[in-house]
Amino acid sequence: MGPATSTPEAIEAIIRAGADVVRLNFSHGSHAEHAARAELVRELARKAGRIVGILGDLQGPKLRIARFQDGKITLKPGDTFILDADLANDAGTQERVGLGYKELIHDVKVGDELWLDDGRIVLAIIAIQGNEIHTRAVNGGVLSNNKGLNRRGGGLSAAALTDKDREDIQVAANIGVDFLAVSFPRSADDINEARRLMVEAGGRAAIVAKMERAETMEGAIRDAIILASDVIMIARGDLGVEIGDAKLPRAQKCLISQARKLNRAVITATQMMETMTENPIPTRAEVFDVANAVIDGTDAVMLSGETATGKHPALVVKTMADICEEAENSIETRRSGHRMEERFERIDEGIAMATMYTANHMNVRAIAALTESGSTPLWMSRISSGIPIYALASSDEAARRVSMYRGVYPVKLHEPLKDPKIANRQAVELMIQEGIVETGDLVIITKGDLMGAKGGTNQLKILRVGEHQNG
Repeated sequence: MGPATSTPEAIEAIIRAGADVVRLNFSHGSHAEHAARAELVRELARKAGRIVGILGDLQGPKLRIARFQDGKITLKPGDTFILDADLANDAGTQERVGLGYKELIHDVKVGDELWLDDGRIVLAIIAIQGNEIHTRAVNGGVLSNNKGLNRRGGGLSAAALTDKDREDIQVAANIGVDFLAVSFPRSADDINEARRLMVEAGGRAAIVAKMERAETMEGAIRDAIILASDVIMIARGDLGVEIGDAKLPRAQKCLISQARKLNRAVITATQMMETMTENPIPTRAEVFDVANAVIDGTDAVMLSGETATGKHPALVVKTMADICEEAENSIETRRSGHRMEERFERIDEGIAMATMYTANHMNVRAIAALTESGSTPLWMSRISSGIPIYALASSDEAARRVSMYRGVYPVKLHEPLKDPKIANRQAVELMIQEGIVETGDLVIITKGDLMGAKGGTNQLKILRVGEHQNG
């Protein structure tokens, strides 16, 4: 969300075009603006008959240069340029600029490369003198205020959670965001700390780990972060700068595969439809990029500048949704060997896996999961299938959380289905009313003996719509 999606008309348009989750970027805007936008999103989603989740994205450590007196400069290859930790924040010139991240002095050495503005400007460090980093421009271009910086190869020591982030977590909890994204986590401890702060603030948001640092691609650290989180985001901008763009496709495929293996959802992000910020159609390369992420198994694909500041926010959402839908129809997306060789530790996971195996081997029209926590639909969504999974949730919180999961469609119950003896009939009647199924369709329903209890799914029932459906 951003200036291009700030009006009720623009927000309603992207919701109707297919947006399932909106992102509030805490790097920009005031707390009051975020709260007002979140409330507007929920109101317009109700109006459109949609369930839309809200993701609050923490700024994280400010790995940025400061500002220039004239707003920007132009560097040519071979120019010398100084990053000066002692310079005032708005005093940058053609020769030097201040640093938002002043500890950079201690994290770098002569010979390192600094990539600014996602690599559009590359500076090679030729000397370090006091609090000045002397560099030579490897390539040229325009450098403007507050552009991000990374050390090629990673290794910056900046803590993931800043004082601003801690304040923003309280605001995010007050807003009631459904997902909280942690920028630049170094380890599982950062994710656990963010979760603790969210709970203490009274929030229950799912925690999203943004995979942005080179060092978090190492197997043990990577898996620990995935397991500590509920969702991971492949933040391809900063990650690509740190590990190199050539290694990014393999890293993306690995992260998607590992997240699914470990029963976590995954978002693929950054520059997916970048040219549509200005243009009404994507490039063929962008079409392939989105489709390949879907075929690889991503749960969500994210738009950033395309909808925050772009000229065609609703059009780009619809275009991306169309690409996703077409990719999901390919045979590659309907094959799965997920956890075929592993034991299940929980009954509800066993029910979820049995449901998907059965559905994939019968002519099942739809799956209905009566859920309180969203766990059973998540496990189901790890299995590749063209069969829609409808999460029937009694709480707004659970309904919005499952909006992130691949192939899962949230349905908000008007009232909880508490009597297991008539729950099947009520669930089928609701799906008929919603136009999901019709007489003669085969459906699978999962639920628990104790209706309304989290983690209690222990029943799977196959039934044909129109036949006896009690019990």
